[in-house]
Amino acid sequence: MDQGDECGGQTANGQYSIRVAAGIGAFTRDEWNGFGSTTRTDTENGYNPLVSFAFLSALEDSGCAVRRTGWQGHHLRLETAQGRLLGAVPCYLKSHSQGEYVFDHGWSDAFERAGGRYYPKLQCAVPFTPVTGPRLLVRKGEDSDAVKAGLAAGLKAVTEKLGVSSGHVTFAQEKDVDTLEAAGFLHRTDQQFHFFNEGFSNYDDFLATLASRKRKAMKKERREALAHGISIDWLTGGDLTERVWDDFFAFYMDTGSRKWGRPYLSREFFSMIGERMADDILLVMARRNGRYIAGAINFIGSDALYGRNWGCIEDHPFLHFEVCYHQAIDFAIERKLKVVEAGAQGEHKLARGYRPVTMHSAHYIAHPGLRNAVADYLRRERREVERMGDYLEEHTPFRKDLEE
Repeated sequence: MDQGDECGGQTANGQYSIRVAAGIGAFTRDEWNGFGSTTRTDTENGYNPLVSFAFLSALEDSGCAVRRTGWQGHHLRLETAQGRLLGAVPCYLKSHSQGEYVFDHGWSDAFERAGGRYYPKLQCAVPFTPVTGPRLLVRKGEDSDAVKAGLAAGLKAVTEKLGVSSGHVTFAQEKDVDTLEAAGFLHRTDQQFHFFNEGFSNYDDFLATLASRKRKAMKKERREALAHGISIDWLTGGDLTERVWDDFFAFYMDTGSRKWGRPYLSREFFSMIGERMADDILLVMARRNGRYIAGAINFIGSDALYGRNWGCIEDHPFLHFEVCYHQAIDFAIERKLKVVEAGAQGEHKLARGYRPVTMHSAHYIAHPGLRNAVADYLRRERREVERMGDYLEEHTPFRKDLEE
């Protein structure tokens, strides 16, 4: 489907159409800002900067999430018969499964060995970003349940009209999974680790909730991380100069090249977000001998800090943990943010005061045989994720007397 193509349907309130937009630029900024969670002024839904117009447009304008990189914009617009915009889905036609963090390589391999064609597929996601957030976007003031049902049905209809193998909604909000399941999507779960700010006034208040042995280990780790004359700067807003971005990009490229072979984000992308959303960004930068040697980028929501990329040009014991996890907790407590989401995977976060959290995604598989096989796999996987979550929760560093 090209931009302007439509799939018809009906919500509880009447007729609607789904129109496919080839880029975020097909929406005006005011249109996008009319959805819940996309602006800092949205006190009802809470602001998530990773679904903001500024962030998503920077991914496309910088050439990071475009057809050439295998992320062709196929964003859905849900409109009334009169053309009034009700909702949207940030969506991409994908030619691979890279940069998603919810892994379906086994599904694609099995389907193609059986003679099927798995790619292209539809991916409802924020590219390169394993962070939970709204995926079924509803215009403020509209009937949320009806619009979300229309968006879920529309995503399924577009998948079928395109003739692609599947449509995937990754890092979805748990409350939207029921809507997606009702439309025929399969439910998948996974594990992340988040810090929860229980109204701490300072870092020592947080430490007091840990078992004595864990508390001592945490203090020692933080001391040793800064033992070689290293200091930490928090940079945001006007602090984010092009020179700072040059330094951070060098860190990002070093780590990205070793982990993925080809980093996903370009230098131009960082300049764009620095220009468009500087007040929503926190760079935690480590300095030694007058120069920056490591850093991590975070995005600041209305009640959450979202940790993303890290890199370094010098290796020091525990510096990664200090820059990515401990400093994020410090910042969240100071800013009175409720949660730190520290990215995908990583059981090492558990020992740093991050708790296991279940993540959710939903998957529409068009081919009946593949759908049945995936459904069976996901039933077993959900049980294992639940079992592992219970096990990990039993091994958090927190004092047991506080949990009774």
